[in-house]
Amino acid sequence: MFNLLVLFVSAGLIVIALTTLLNVFMFPRLRAKNPTTLTASPFVSVMIPARNEAKIIGEAINAMLAQDYPNFEVILLDDNSEDGTAEIAKLAGKDDPRLTIMHGQPLPDGWMGKSWACHQMAQTAQGDILLFTDADTRWQPNALTALVAEMTRTRADLYTVWSTQETVTWAERLCVPLMALVVVGYLPIIGTHYIPLSTFGAANGQCMAWRKTAYERIGGHQAVHDNVLEDVTMARLVKGAGLRLRMADAAGLITCQMYTDWRSVRDGFAKNILAGYGSSTALIIATVFHWLIFLFPLMWLMIDFSPLPLLLTLIGLLVRALTAVFTRQRLADALLMPVSVILMTRIALQSLYWQARFGGPEWKGRRITKSTPPTQSKSEGLLHG
Repeated sequence: MFNLLVLFVSAGLIVIALTTLLNVFMFPRLRAKNPTTLTASPFVSVMIPARNEAKIIGEAINAMLAQDYPNFEVILLDDNSEDGTAEIAKLAGKDDPRLTIMHGQPLPDGWMGKSWACHQMAQTAQGDILLFTDADTRWQPNALTALVAEMTRTRADLYTVWSTQETVTWAERLCVPLMALVVVGYLPIIGTHYIPLSTFGAANGQCMAWRKTAYERIGGHQAVHDNVLEDVTMARLVKGAGLRLRMADAAGLITCQMYTDWRSVRDGFAKNILAGYGSSTALIIATVFHWLIFLFPLMWLMIDFSPLPLLLTLIGLLVRALTAVFTRQRLADALLMPVSVILMTRIALQSLYWQARFGGPEWKGRRITKSTPPTQSKSEGLLHG
């Protein structure tokens, strides 16, 4: 029995390590481009859903309006904010004609908040490219040009970018980079780009750029109106429809600080983790899997300091380290991967408790169920999908 366990852990770590190495060399990265070198400048509608984002919305609007791309509009939807989000956005825009501020309509029954906000904006957008981004992302002045250039070059129907995550507190540093571990370590980029199976579909809601015709073909956000993992689900619809999905790492051109402390990290990830795995049973199995892959070798090493448990422990740490370097996270934090696994277990338990006790997670003061959708979801869906 013990030998079978060692074989299972060894095989799992080898597959993850090989996937990581493959992706480190093959995963596309955004590169700065001069707008004068663009072969085409299609009109882009940049759409930002925002609810109670007064602290950050001014900076977000300033960053988008400072883009060097020559042909775009910015649409902000204020989703019934109570903190003056729309007023601050208007002041930041300084009457720039490229900025439109919409006031969101009441949330219909059965809709998730972010999907409803994006759906409303898409109805008024004039662009050939529909770009959905979040209020907490920050775009360097040449980021939009870089994105359009790559979307044009790759002929993508959906082009999604994994933002460079800004992590400050220990909770952020130990949990948020695990998104990169999953994307780079578990998802072969060859499969996402070239294998026509929906299971290889993934996307980051912090940056999803659509050809308008492709967006309409898969049914837009209406097709995922009741899905808390709308970004991943839409990517899988793209794959299922035979459309072209492409993704890239932001390489610092687009950044995001998703959370700011342990409570927001815990609740933010717990909000989506159960939906990502699909069931409580699957979430429990996944938690046990990660304990076996990343904690069992270390525990074995503590009682038997021999080459095999040492090698398995080092492989797990190396995978975490490689994904950290690739996505511009702190290399030294990889040494605390066992602590990260324990924290993610705590997050999983939080999600399971919410489901058993209340029928769904809580976010921004709302209980998220099919009948009471959330106001907005972050884009950590792939971490748990």
